[in-house]
Amino acid sequence: MSALPTIRQMQYFVALAEHRSFSRAAEICHVTQSTLSAAIRAFEEVMEADLVDRSSRVVALTAAGEAVLQRVRGILADTEALVGLARPAGAPLSGKMRLGVIPSIAPFLLPRALPSLREAYPALKLHLREDLTRGLIEDLREGRLDVILIAFPYAADNLEIEPLGEDRFFFVSAREHPLARRGAVRPADLGDEPLLLLEDGHCLRQHVLSAVGDGVLREQQDIRASSLTTLVQMVDNGLGVTLLPKVAIEGGVTAGTDLSIVPYDDPRAARTLALAWRRRSSRSEEFRALARHLSGFVGPHASSAAQPPARRPAAVTVARAS
Repeated sequence: MSALPTIRQMQYFVALAEHRSFSRAAEICHVTQSTLSAAIRAFEEVMEADLVDRSSRVVALTAAGEAVLQRVRGILADTEALVGLARPAGAPLSGKMRLGVIPSIAPFLLPRALPSLREAYPALKLHLREDLTRGLIEDLREGRLDVILIAFPYAADNLEIEPLGEDRFFFVSAREHPLARRGAVRPADLGDEPLLLLEDGHCLRQHVLSAVGDGVLREQQDIRASSLTTLVQMVDNGLGVTLLPKVAIEGGVTAGTDLSIVPYDDPRAARTLALAWRRRSSRSEEFRALARHLSGFVGPHASSAAQPPARRPAAVTVARAS
């Protein structure tokens, strides 16, 4: 039988690829540099290829190394999930789970959903990472995350998707704005109102642009926000109008302001919140259980625990996933 790489060799290889330093990778792995270097050499011998370019002071992977890295990350993620197969059927949603969430959801949904999640599944050790959709999908594919909470529509091929519910958009403006007195606002009402949006990279930006239609609003090109909190403050100071998702409003993003929130009447004015994970994951049933729990805080049938708080909740402490 041909020699096979060990889990430890692959772990050392990933650490070296991420930190680009033998000394730093050894420190992270709690081994000596010589031990890590020998393991990497042994891994290369098994793979019958040079995976690391040692010709310069900065560690770099060869083309073969980059290709192997992607597969190794997936193997390590599957191996970690394999350990969970022996988990008793009576103990769902337990053990370590690395969850990635986009910024337009994380600080508004998680503070309301996590307390009941901890109560229902006390053995679950949730590690959270907040990032833009593209980064979360990359981390998921490469095994750095187990499951992600993102918004659709978005191109996410070859992933399992479990919808949580629809997240409607609302028209938000200063209270003295003429449209603030409407029972509902439609695209035709907007004219050339200055539209404030999140900066490029946020999927919510594209969702809002789709909801208002081509040429309906005049985007404020010189004013773009990096977060919904900043966006709200700019609207509150009269710099323009915007559309906000219901989950953020229920999460208290407009608390402490004097803004008007009016329903936005257009079938495109919504996004779908959903969990996504790698196909054929051994934890698919756990992820579906997580989706069922979170769905109680999304959409028109949200539980009483998901109603708007009296004041804005504290921000979520987000740890970088390992």
